[in-house]
Amino acid sequence: MIVSLLYKMVCKLLSVPVVLLRSEAAKDAELLVLRHDNVVLRRQLTGRLRYGPADRCWFAALSRLVDRSRWKVVFPVTPGTLLGWHRRFLSWKWDYTARRRTGRPSTQTAIRALVLRLARENPRWGHRRIHGEPVRLGHRLGALTVWDILNRAGIDPAPRRGGPTWREFLTAQADGIIAADFFHIDTVLGARLYPLAFLEHGTRRLHITGVTGHPTRDWAVQQARNLVGELGARIDSLCFLLRDRDGKYGNAFDAVFEAEELRVIATAPNSADERAVRTDHRQHPPRGSRPRPHPGRSSRA
Repeated sequence: MIVSLLYKMVCKLLSVPVVLLRSEAAKDAELLVLRHDNVVLRRQLTGRLRYGPADRCWFAALSRLVDRSRWKVVFPVTPGTLLGWHRRFLSWKWDYTARRRTGRPSTQTAIRALVLRLARENPRWGHRRIHGEPVRLGHRLGALTVWDILNRAGIDPAPRRGGPTWREFLTAQADGIIAADFFHIDTVLGARLYPLAFLEHGTRRLHITGVTGHPTRDWAVQQARNLVGELGARIDSLCFLLRDRDGKYGNAFDAVFEAEELRVIATAPNSADERAVRTDHRQHPPRGSRPRPHPGRSSRA
């Protein structure tokens, strides 16, 4: 603002001689340009010539008084340079990058306290259920923000905080769980085969029903029927079938086990380790250790 005001004042003062004596004003302007250019050169005898903000303002003010035909002789810069100075000045004036705060604004303390209070008073609510209450009150809040608040406070954002964990569920229901999974084997010639394995969690007994190079849904359904026939009466002791969300299973595959009154449970996406949790209730590995793979099967099975 101050630089702009000074520039306008200088332009008004220099325009007075132009009105009175046009020719004399042009000569004086040329002398002022040359004199100031000489001052700049003496100030920077070595290195690259640089003009400061005051120099640019002075040259821009005198440019109106010098005849365009004598610009190449008098002025040290071209008209394009003056326009470039003006563009950089405007961009600097309207640039708020240094004053702009990056990222999302921090959540208010009152909203954080409200979210934590709802979580403590309603232990079975999940983060999406809690998120709906502040939104009804008019607060602008995202579900992921609620999840982050609960996670930072050490509160599980999952809906079933008071229920059993996945490890506890597998341990308690080990005798009634059988898991299914595909794994691959590479032959000597480089061909890849896909066996379908079923693992009884209670006895750690492994059933490999078949091997194929091109697994399909119809083939998987036939292997499920073969397993039911192999188990015979022992299938009555099983209650759950665990499998991942592979597209090679399908509804017909689930229907084979549902006909035997087994409940099919699909694991969460990208959580293959859920089926690898050791469920032998007679001996638990220490926390953080990985279960030993059963002999004769892949670590993924």
